[in-house]
Amino acid sequence: MTGTLVHLRVNGREIVAPSGTTLLALCRAEGIQIPTLCSDPRLKPASNCRLCEVEVLGESRPLCACATEAREGMEVATHTPALEAFRRTMLEWYAAHIPAEDPARLAEKPFQALLQTYGVAPAGARRPDLKQPDHPYLDVDLSWCVACGRCVRICEDVQGQDIWTFAGRGADVRPAPQLSAGLADSDCVSCGACGDTCPTGAIEDVSRLAQGLPERWVKTTCPYCGTGCELQVGVKAGRITEVRPVPDAPVNRGHLCVKGRYGFGFNDAPDRITAPMVRREGIWVEVSWDEALESAAAALRRAEGKTGVLASSRVTNEENYLTQKFARLALHTNNVDCCARVCHAPSAAGLGKVFGTGAATNSFADIERAGLILVVGANPTENHPIVGARIRQRARAGMPLIVIDPRRTELAAIADVHLAPHPGTNLPLLLAMARVILDEGLADTAFLQARTEGLEAFAASLQVWTPERAADVCGVSSEGIRTAARRYATVKPAMCFHGLGVTEHIQGTDGVAALAHLALLTGSVGIPGAGVNPLRGQNNVQGSAQMGCEPSRLTGYQKLATAREIHEAIWGAVLPVEPGLTALGMVDAAGEDRLKALVVIGYDPLLSHPNAQETAENLNGLDDLIVVDLFLTETAKAFGTVFLPAASAFEKEGTFMNSERRVQRVRQVVPPRGSSRTDLEILCNLAERLGAGAHFPFADAAAVWDEARRTWPAIAGISHARLDREGGIQWPCPAEDHPGTAVLHTDGFPGGGRAAFRPLTWRPSEEVVTEAHPFLLNTGRGLFHFNAATMTRHTRNGELREDDRLELHPDDAADLGVGEGEVVQVRSRHGAFALRAHLTAVVRPGEPFATFQAVEAYVNRATGQGRDSVTGTPEYKVTAVSLRKA
Repeated sequence: MTGTLVHLRVNGREIVAPSGTTLLALCRAEGIQIPTLCSDPRLKPASNCRLCEVEVLGESRPLCACATEAREGMEVATHTPALEAFRRTMLEWYAAHIPAEDPARLAEKPFQALLQTYGVAPAGARRPDLKQPDHPYLDVDLSWCVACGRCVRICEDVQGQDIWTFAGRGADVRPAPQLSAGLADSDCVSCGACGDTCPTGAIEDVSRLAQGLPERWVKTTCPYCGTGCELQVGVKAGRITEVRPVPDAPVNRGHLCVKGRYGFGFNDAPDRITAPMVRREGIWVEVSWDEALESAAAALRRAEGKTGVLASSRVTNEENYLTQKFARLALHTNNVDCCARVCHAPSAAGLGKVFGTGAATNSFADIERAGLILVVGANPTENHPIVGARIRQRARAGMPLIVIDPRRTELAAIADVHLAPHPGTNLPLLLAMARVILDEGLADTAFLQARTEGLEAFAASLQVWTPERAADVCGVSSEGIRTAARRYATVKPAMCFHGLGVTEHIQGTDGVAALAHLALLTGSVGIPGAGVNPLRGQNNVQGSAQMGCEPSRLTGYQKLATAREIHEAIWGAVLPVEPGLTALGMVDAAGEDRLKALVVIGYDPLLSHPNAQETAENLNGLDDLIVVDLFLTETAKAFGTVFLPAASAFEKEGTFMNSERRVQRVRQVVPPRGSSRTDLEILCNLAERLGAGAHFPFADAAAVWDEARRTWPAIAGISHARLDREGGIQWPCPAEDHPGTAVLHTDGFPGGGRAAFRPLTWRPSEEVVTEAHPFLLNTGRGLFHFNAATMTRHTRNGELREDDRLELHPDDAADLGVGEGEVVQVRSRHGAFALRAHLTAVVRPGEPFATFQAVEAYVNRATGQGRDSVTGTPEYKVTAVSLRKA
């Protein structure tokens, strides 16, 4: 839309609309319902069904309203007798081919509504030859298909997977999966968009066919990755039966991935723990809440200050705020941390050191504004699928894409430039790119002079990093480094996304800082379509850290020393002075008799932390371990003494904070299962038993959030009520009339107004190949499962992809005598695990890749002790291993 207005008449009514508005959109906005079958707001007009034809004065024939823009002076008629007769005739033709049996399949479908409106009934019969092979989530029976093309277009234009195509001739034209008998055998990613858009039920969710229509819908936020997709959750008979995307959500824009749409089975899983338990003589025994809480409180009292809390990145902001407050006021310790420690703590530290704020500089909306996108150490099409789909669509449309990743990921395969450095060599490559930009005069000198400091020392430190030296270290070409640097510096605006492939290294913080330096050199900060943006892993890992679940930070990620005074004033209590232990530091301390009781909330350190053998030995030093979770985790099974069953994200109120700093509402969809309680209730109950109840007088999540707003000015303008009215808001938002902040650093940087360059020196990992361990193992998450798979193992995703596998180059497999699907033993200096091999050229020879979701695989038996020198984040991405056929 251009912003100018046009005046026209529709059915005799004077209407004013922005130019560029289609007649269909205009009429719908005015309450005039024009029938369509092929139209979907997420898709470009196709004009296939022609049901939306309207008469326009001066035109010789009717025009499709979906593809005709409103023009000044137009006179439009939408429901003349001739148009209505034409529509009825078209619907009769469609209905003649639609089965008369099983009318429930059409229930609440747009096609059914049109048939009822025009008094037409299905008159065809089901054709067995049009029923496709079974898929775990989608039932495809093309007997109901009217060839509108929406499934083909949404797969191509939104998801970008190109699975559906048209096959057949004439009246037998139907969509079909390309190069496969059915969806389950294709490259389909099971996003469900085709079923979501289908107007007839030809492609339908299996859950709806099995359980019928939901009785009600509740809007909430996805509990999986840090993208922050908004959901409409369908409920029937008190259970979640269906999930759909929110059409106008700013993040997912009417789209979902396989986890967000179909990954809700964990909520009613048969092995979910819904009653409190204590361990007696090695056996878990169900007890009352009073007994469980008293057991937990007694354990914490016995520990006499040797206590700590591991917070959860899956619970709400409000509950994380209470978690850190509980640690500091009820346990009198700063020993509180969250899983950001093992993933994106280096992002907060690296961005904070350079920009002054350790959070994403821009918004997902900038994907469509960027002139170029640089993706480093991230695989968003699998780990953040909605973001990945948006990046892929931009690249398919011609936007330059640079990918830096050891693997040939889906985005790398379509990138203009793909650099595949050896694991652990990000920093040399990024420093060489910086040198190219400076040496070739490609830097934004005006920006550097006006808004940065320390450039001279940084530039001097780059003299050792010629592209040729970096190429030798990284295993890429020097010309590739130059090409990437030139394109990043000259195509504006340039946007960067990075993931755990940058942060989970011994120099993760420096790797993030190097990305920030590249952005500064090119002036790619503080403007739309640019910036440096970490792709956060879990749904609320951004929020858990920002809410103060960090041993040296308080709410808002404010330093203890600077924010203690305001917190003490608001809390009416004195805070502990000394910074506490990190998540890994607490586990270490347990092995050294410096920590005796640990509260673990929605976190499984035994499975998640590296070097599992050492982690187990350390946890064994605890006297008590109190677990707050939905399931009996590996940590709980091995070392738990008290288990407090928690409500899920679908069973509570509150907020999440996504990767782009957007605070969004979480709403209760169903009541807590069994006698489980929200983390908010559990923490308040436990604080009361420890004598700190007066500091936890909260009736609901909104009251907790309001207190948090007082401690952190950047969220002062974001209330639950405002979020309910307006939707998600990005901080900083200091006042109720402030719109929120989509782009940081537009006018300056915190702490003096200038961003700071600093010299960066590469330190090689100790994980190097040797004769005994000749391979470098990389690890990461896959599309169909999520972290420890506690949530996704209760879905049918395992029918789409086995839990875990070892990606192995065919040359390596041949040398080892390993075939597809055969089990490979992976052994490092620290331990061993076994996985089935998947032979693929996505990985390079000598650099296998393992996913780590399944408990059975236990990949962290083999990962090592390396940690980021600034944050202590583990070096999950580089482990020297040997391989042999099991």
